[in-house]
Amino acid sequence: EDLRRKVIGTGIIAAAFASLIVGAAGVLGAEAIARWLGLEGETARECARYLSALSWTLLPLYLTPVLDYAYLAMGNARTPLILHAISLVSNIILTPIFIFDLGWGVPGAALAANATRGIATAIGLYGLLEATHSKPRDLRLEPLLVPRILRIGAPMAVGTVAYALVYWALLETTISPLGPSVNAGLGVGFSALEGVTWPCYHGVGLATASYVGRYLGAGRPDLARAVVYKALPMTTMLGIIATLAFGLGGSFLTGLFTSDPLVHMEATRYAVVLAWSQILVSWESLEEGVLAGAGATRAVFWGSMPFNVARVPLAYFLAFNAGWGAAGVWWAINVTTLAKVIAKGWVTVRGQWVRIVI
Repeated sequence: EDLRRKVIGTGIIAAAFASLIVGAAGVLGAEAIARWLGLEGETARECARYLSALSWTLLPLYLTPVLDYAYLAMGNARTPLILHAISLVSNIILTPIFIFDLGWGVPGAALAANATRGIATAIGLYGLLEATHSKPRDLRLEPLLVPRILRIGAPMAVGTVAYALVYWALLETTISPLGPSVNAGLGVGFSALEGVTWPCYHGVGLATASYVGRYLGAGRPDLARAVVYKALPMTTMLGIIATLAFGLGGSFLTGLFTSDPLVHMEATRYAVVLAWSQILVSWESLEEGVLAGAGATRAVFWGSMPFNVARVPLAYFLAFNAGWGAAGVWWAINVTTLAKVIAKGWVTVRGQWVRIVI
């Protein structure tokens, strides 16, 4: 009980420090980031305003995953679901108010996003303190726990940063040079379509990670393996549904989010090509859940980072040298996703993760 309180307190304080550092960098470098993304003119200015507003209010965004994983580690998946529902519903309500009624424009979207996360985070933090019988004074950094947390969390954190940097590089080297319609098509496909499918895969992965960690902690690797086999059909079915939706309904779905014919065409191309890797993405999320739940986060890093980085030269080659255009970028994502699934799948099937000591 005491160790649990210390781990949660350390995680929350560490997330708060990280949000301050990244937030300051975001505020100071908003304009530079917009330029690195290949944006120009009014689009670049609005992007910088959005990033600045988002960075000023970053704390809830950093606390959200800490609270999610704390609840999941306690076997409570319902509370994170409720908190995200609160955040989503309040975001739907507040975003148009902030953007239009208050006249804050594009920065209003960022402020609404973090404000709604702040509401859910405050509720979740209060509930977590109550559930663990903690007091505000328990929210402090325990120096002895920091290396143990970093050993598990650092590979995932660095991998996530590398993933973001890869998309920056893709935008700068390949996507933006292909034209604004391709850039906008990526936005529709990535945000509107995969913004729905990815949380579904990720939810199964998180639940798997929670059970794997608890069963391994209880000395039952047999039950940890059983969880994987039970989760596989579920996540596969989600991948099949997404494949059919993207492949057969891509034009209809993307048409709900844009009336521009060129953007619609590019967003549909994104959906149809990425349909081929939806099952792979669902399996990858499950594999990451298994390995992360066991503490094998270095395997997640090395099974992801090299292939994510490879997307940049491969996308450029397929788009320009091979003459595939935007489709080449999306096929580069498919090919590297397959490579990641094979790499992490091999580690998962080998089963060495059941013997990792945290």
